[in-house]
Amino acid sequence: MRLSFFLAKRIAFNKGSSFSKFIINIAVAATAISVSVMILATSLVNGFKQTVQGKVFNFWGNIHITRYQPNAGPLTEEIPFSNRKSLFDSLSKAPDLKSISPYATKSALLKSDKETEGIIFKGVTKDYDWDQLKPFLKSGHFVQFNDTAYSPQILISESMANELQLKVNDRPIIYFVQGGGLTPRARRLTVAGIYKTSIEEYDKTYVIGDLDLIRKMNNWEPNDIGGYEIMLKDYKQMDTVAWYINDNLIPEELFPRTIRDIYPNIFDWLGLQDRNELITIIIMTIVAIINMTTAILILILERTNMIGILKSLGMRNWSIQNIFIYQAAYIVFLGVLIGDFFGLGLAFLQQQTGLFKLPEDTYYMSAAAISINWIDIVLINVGTFLICTIILAIPSRIIRSITPVKAIQFK
Repeated sequence: MRLSFFLAKRIAFNKGSSFSKFIINIAVAATAISVSVMILATSLVNGFKQTVQGKVFNFWGNIHITRYQPNAGPLTEEIPFSNRKSLFDSLSKAPDLKSISPYATKSALLKSDKETEGIIFKGVTKDYDWDQLKPFLKSGHFVQFNDTAYSPQILISESMANELQLKVNDRPIIYFVQGGGLTPRARRLTVAGIYKTSIEEYDKTYVIGDLDLIRKMNNWEPNDIGGYEIMLKDYKQMDTVAWYINDNLIPEELFPRTIRDIYPNIFDWLGLQDRNELITIIIMTIVAIINMTTAILILILERTNMIGILKSLGMRNWSIQNIFIYQAAYIVFLGVLIGDFFGLGLAFLQQQTGLFKLPEDTYYMSAAAISINWIDIVLINVGTFLICTIILAIPSRIIRSITPVKAIQFK
């Protein structure tokens, strides 16, 4: 074993300008490129998913509790129910709870002096957790509430502001659709702030204002709401918490839905990114394996004369195989280190500078997001090293077919 390791080290660190040195350099470079691409692919997918999910969750929470409506979509208006203290206190016992906020939505038309746009008015209360919307606020301030009447202030998106030529402190008219052939009810409101999530489903649809205004437009009771918006400390628990709420905390007429159930198209799209990441990793691993296999076969052929001499001196086949397995391990290890340097270097550069831009209307963000998961990095490094080294034991078995007499004559 020591002799095999010694010979492998001498071959690997040979400073002569031999053909084997060139092959080793090519193999190291190819392995480094494969590892770099895998690191960047994983970091980009993680960053992309975290950014988009964060925007979805911050705007709409993790779980909605409403009255049950068959085939209800994301734009379906809620059936009202009473915000009873006993119900609110019961929901406050849900595990992993961060915040719970009453809300309601209503279809409306937003009209400026020149344009009109269909919107969904999302009404919230003064206890709403505005901190989760702070990253999206571009100008102005959030809705300010008072105790005597509904707040006349609204929050609109940047795309709406551009489309309707509105700015902070402008006073557009909102026509609330009544249905049943009734005339829409109009209110002139003030633009308090402008937000931007870069998610088209939100930015082109939702205006945020006072829930009391919806109560007034719908002739609801003072405590009536459309539903509860629940934010969890860990979004990964939303399915488990939704089941727990449904089984233990709410009456039968209410129904919890995760935001994944409400916007399945966004989460299906995110799921495709996992598949793309897996395909990239598999392709890069195959490239590294093929490259290393080719390199080892060339190194074996170049060292055929040495193999014949070692066999004639009584060295066993397995010991000779170990020479090339050690050499392969050295190439893979060096390639992994170089790949880490360039892959992590580019990832950190993108994190700090946002150098690589993306079209916001397609990817929901202006620059490629990076999130480095160190467990993934370790798995890429260890997996690449072990898979390549173990698989390279197969081509090294060609040594068993080399006979000493022919090998010594080989030039």
